[in-house]
Amino acid sequence: MTNTIEFHDRMLSLGLARVAEQAALASASLVGRGDEKAADQAAVNAMREQLNMLDIAGVVVIGEGERDEAPMLFIGEEVGTGKGPGVDIALDPLEGTTLTAKDMPNALTVIAMGPRGSMLHAPDVYMEKLAIGPGYTEGLVTLDMPPATRVSALATEKGCAPSDITVCILERPRHEEMIAEVRSTGASIRLITDGDVAGVMHCADSEKTGIDMYMGSGGAPEGVLAAAALKCMGGQIFGRLLFRNDDEKGRAAKAGITDLDKIYSRDEMVTQDVIFAATGVTGGSLLPGIKREPGWLTTETLLMRSKTGSVRRMEYRTPAS
Repeated sequence: MTNTIEFHDRMLSLGLARVAEQAALASASLVGRGDEKAADQAAVNAMREQLNMLDIAGVVVIGEGERDEAPMLFIGEEVGTGKGPGVDIALDPLEGTTLTAKDMPNALTVIAMGPRGSMLHAPDVYMEKLAIGPGYTEGLVTLDMPPATRVSALATEKGCAPSDITVCILERPRHEEMIAEVRSTGASIRLITDGDVAGVMHCADSEKTGIDMYMGSGGAPEGVLAAAALKCMGGQIFGRLLFRNDDEKGRAAKAGITDLDKIYSRDEMVTQDVIFAATGVTGGSLLPGIKREPGWLTTETLLMRSKTGSVRRMEYRTPAS
């Protein structure tokens, strides 16, 4: 029997914020403690518990990994009470486990929800990504352009010099050539150690974050989560799956992907209106981290709906247990 209950994003949005919030609070006591696994597990447990309280018939399409490697919130897991609309869920219970363990900036809990079939079932492989914020000509930059050309195209449209452009890139050996080429234009680079969903989101709020463009390869699931964020915030993102071996190509086939060279736009990764929530775990340029005071914990959550373009920032103060 097909689920015909309508996806009421407005009614579900506050519930989704609570899911992100509780995952962040669960990992609060593990910030800076050096234990990535424990921090991640605490966030996973809390997120799953909260999701199972929502009146949805949810399926995790972007999650903690394949069923055999993730006991909870695995891809394909059904969550919710089963009494509401059929929804796709993309999540990262703790985006930046290393950042949390080391108390470094920009660790977030992240979750997006849309109608069933609205999100690309990205296999757990790498994806080449390129993102810019809202207000630019569609296709101004493309994945087929060399990095230096992307910088000059964006600078021209912005009416500034390439030296006024800041690009966010994951600090990895595989990006050394890209980094050198971007720097050769005069542009500056903000290198991040982890957390490329936050990296992409920074582009959509460049006045606040100072970042104009994101480029480089990272996890494909995070690419879909970032596309969901930009669907709400505005901006362009392009992604192309990268395969290192036949096993990874097999994962794509299992996810129903046949064109291995396809470049996905934002609206191909996320085809319908979604809701998106992120809570700060450690402080960053998007969200403050969890604030601990004697007897109290305070979080801030960013809650967005692509249907209305609304952005809500919610502070939540709760007695520390």
